[in-house]
Amino acid sequence: MDNPNPNLGLWRTKSDQLAETLTATMKAGEASTGGDSGGGGSSGGTLSRKSSRQTVLASPGRGGKNTHIRKTRSAQMKFELDEVGSGAALSRASSASLGFSFSFTGFTMPPDETTDSRPFSDDDIPEDIEAGTRKKFQTEPTLPIYLKFTEVTYKVVIKGLTSTVEKDILNGISGAVNPGEVLALMGPSGSGKTTLLSLLGGRLADPVPGGSITYNDQPYSKLLKSKIGFVTQDDVLFPHLTVKETLTYAALLRLPKRLTKQEKEKRAQDVIRELGLERTLYGLNRCQDTMIGGSFVRGVSGGERKRVCIGNEIIINPSLLFLDEPTSGLDSTTALRIIELLQDIAETEKTVVTTIHQPSSRLFHKFDKLILLGKGSLLYFGKASEALVYFSSIGCSPLIAMNPAEFLLDLANGNMNEVSVPSELEDRVQLGNSERETKSGKHTPAVVHDYLVEAYETRVAEETKKQLMIRASPDEDIKSGVGSMKREWGASWREQYSILFWRGLKERQHDYFSWLRITQVLVTAVILGLLWWQSAVHSPKELDNQAGLLFFIAVFWAFFPVFTAIFTFPQERAMLNKERAADMYRLSAYFMARTTSDLPLDLFLPMLFLLVVYFMAGLRQTAESFFLTMVIVFLCIVAAQGLGLAIGATLTDLKRATTLASVTVMAFMLAGGYFVKNVPIFISWLRYLSFNYHTYRLLLKVQYETISPVIDGIKLDSGMKEATALATMVFGYRLLAYISLRRMKIH
Repeated sequence: MDNPNPNLGLWRTKSDQLAETLTATMKAGEASTGGDSGGGGSSGGTLSRKSSRQTVLASPGRGGKNTHIRKTRSAQMKFELDEVGSGAALSRASSASLGFSFSFTGFTMPPDETTDSRPFSDDDIPEDIEAGTRKKFQTEPTLPIYLKFTEVTYKVVIKGLTSTVEKDILNGISGAVNPGEVLALMGPSGSGKTTLLSLLGGRLADPVPGGSITYNDQPYSKLLKSKIGFVTQDDVLFPHLTVKETLTYAALLRLPKRLTKQEKEKRAQDVIRELGLERTLYGLNRCQDTMIGGSFVRGVSGGERKRVCIGNEIIINPSLLFLDEPTSGLDSTTALRIIELLQDIAETEKTVVTTIHQPSSRLFHKFDKLILLGKGSLLYFGKASEALVYFSSIGCSPLIAMNPAEFLLDLANGNMNEVSVPSELEDRVQLGNSERETKSGKHTPAVVHDYLVEAYETRVAEETKKQLMIRASPDEDIKSGVGSMKREWGASWREQYSILFWRGLKERQHDYFSWLRITQVLVTAVILGLLWWQSAVHSPKELDNQAGLLFFIAVFWAFFPVFTAIFTFPQERAMLNKERAADMYRLSAYFMARTTSDLPLDLFLPMLFLLVVYFMAGLRQTAESFFLTMVIVFLCIVAAQGLGLAIGATLTDLKRATTLASVTVMAFMLAGGYFVKNVPIFISWLRYLSFNYHTYRLLLKVQYETISPVIDGIKLDSGMKEATALATMVFGYRLLAYISLRRMKIH
């Protein structure tokens, strides 16, 4: 005899109740909608309109018919709570929105907790673009910029061992994009998309491109930097700064001087909120307080990192926004949200140009205009929605249903599989008019490319291209707006220095205070302390043993900073290029902040080192000697660091820089006065360039000046010459590094 499971019966009962509750809720919503359409103007009708509006904004396709369930059900929850403020209504609303009931599990929520569990209101729902909840991006109006480019060409010179060859990157590219439009640059890898984008954004000027590029009929000038935002393909961000810190520092440096610090910080917070970076869905964690992260640091997701990069540029409210493959490495849903964000930006009379590698069909239909490139040549320019119509008119149509972007990329690659072959192309194969066709009669990519280029040049009438170029010509006021702009820094030199100083301090404190580096210094100090344990010196005969310890201290704190500083400018060159191209700060302010922000951090490790070694080894036990030893070691560190900065700024290739640094430090160590006492006269000048030599002599003077005036053949004088030499190196090496940075090709 079957024994029915009581739990199964309970499940069915609760399922029936759940279905009835959901049906009742939907009917209530329909009734309120009907009341609203009838002009009742009730609160229920208002909520229904809010629900509909939220549904449209959160749908995957803008203005489409898809409904975002989470948003709609949240609105239904609010409807029931406003209408009936009881725990039972909350239970029914929870069933409708989450798919289960508290009563199902035997749990009843106390009445005093119902207010805390109230679902999100329209203003309380956190924005999470990747999860699907997104408000429309809002920006202030700005100067509209009409971008036009005609017959743009670009060549690079490739230098070989015996000859130089010119390679064409772009061949006669023409197009236009107006405020309120999104122009997509499509093409296979190596087709010239990034080069064209860099030329249009003013980021590539050497060698000089051919053709014409105008902004409101005016040529490019550095004054336009404040009106242009450029998002690079690689996410160039500081990994140890949080999202909020990254955007706040950008706001402080880039926004105009007329805004106060509080107004700039508020602008950064507004951008964080608009981009959905304030917190994740339902506030599970605060994205704005999470570190950006990198290869070895855990941080925000790829989509959030890309939105931070976009936020860095739109924080200045640019008139013209360029993006290099903003969807690379993102899933299709996150990529769609990024493109929808670009559409929202464009709708505020901004001009948006982006490269795109292989968009989904949904992404493709979001673009207003399209440029298709193949091997640097123009295959199509016009409305994205009319691209398939154009290629059908020249005999190229997909034989199967496929993504329009895949079809266009196949054509650009010369792949005619699953594509109808034009009769003209067939005739070329049959008649053998081209030498590049294979014997099997198949069309080589070169033949297909030539046909598409020729078809665009001959079949798209010149009048049509002119109409595309002239259709929305700016008026005289807009033209004069570009010409009357002035170059203006977002902050004074002092403010730039202060902002960059604190930013550098926050970013690099993680490296300086890493457990690995602290362990390295402490272990070395303990080993030295054990080897020279209480080696107190009371007579000149006991000096030789302890002098070796002093020389090792001079060598260690010269070698250590040099190889740390070498990586400074090569590692930050991408960030420096990006920020200098946007006119964020003066190079002098960056250099001073970069070199001085390391000084407080540089004091910590040598102080820790000396606290261990000094007293374990039994060096001179007076406060004056200890602090003078600290100052001498600190001078040595700063001088050695200057040498590392100069080498790193001069030779950006790390292999060559480390090789040169190794040879230099080795030569300075040998000339330091410990290994070789009688240096030949023709090379004795080397010791005066060695910070090891000057540091060693100063340490000997501090420790043993009361014991003997001559130590191991070294006469101890006042020490002013050695101190002056180290101070000269501190400033001299840094001046050389700054000059080297000036000579680098930094925008």
